[in-house]
Amino acid sequence: MESKCLLLIYLLVLQSLALLCVSQDFDFFYFVQQWPGAYCDSDKNSCYPTTGKPAADFSIHGLWPNYNDGSYPQNCDSNNPFDASKISDLISNMRKNWPSLSCPSNDGESFWSHEWEKHGTCSESVFDQHTYFETTLGLKQQTNLLKALKAAGIEPDGSSYSLENIKDAIKEGSAYTPWIECNEDSSGNSQLYQVYLCLDKSGSNLIECPVFPKGKRCGSEIEFPTF
Repeated sequence: MESKCLLLIYLLVLQSLALLCVSQDFDFFYFVQQWPGAYCDSDKNSCYPTTGKPAADFSIHGLWPNYNDGSYPQNCDSNNPFDASKISDLISNMRKNWPSLSCPSNDGESFWSHEWEKHGTCSESVFDQHTYFETTLGLKQQTNLLKALKAAGIEPDGSSYSLENIKDAIKEGSAYTPWIECNEDSSGNSQLYQVYLCLDKSGSNLIECPVFPKGKRCGSEIEFPTF
């Protein structure tokens, strides 16, 4: 009986160490923000949150651990599910800056749960749940994409702008080169959808991206849709 208990303890320790190794094994973070006008003006079904239409500003998609070869870890710790009570002091800020536009209309918690369980659990060597979300909220304020674009005369007015000018404006505001992901509106026009910036593996410092994603690329001129 004693030997079986010892074996069980040994196996549990090995499992815990394996999960810890997975969560520590990444090279950098992508910090991803999306333009809600492009999300809504596409072939995706979209719904405003239960709290109403969000402000016309970039919103957070997520903070994602990544490898230098372009791959990424995911779903690293099934024993640490999302728990809204751990971020109760952040909920108001989350609803404003990290809303869900998916249907049916919702309060955002299923979106935050997905982001924590798929991506956040792989950063447990750096963040607990509260610091993961708190840090990500702070990054949105730090980078302030809309302010940077408007300072360069790039407005979300449905006009088309040079992709290079958009990248230059964001780099001027953040000091680092962004990667821009586009999608298409209902007429097939390329439009500004998501902006990727990178952080070191501590999650504390913006860096130049070691590798860019493989998402949908943009044309040389892209639309910045209204919202």
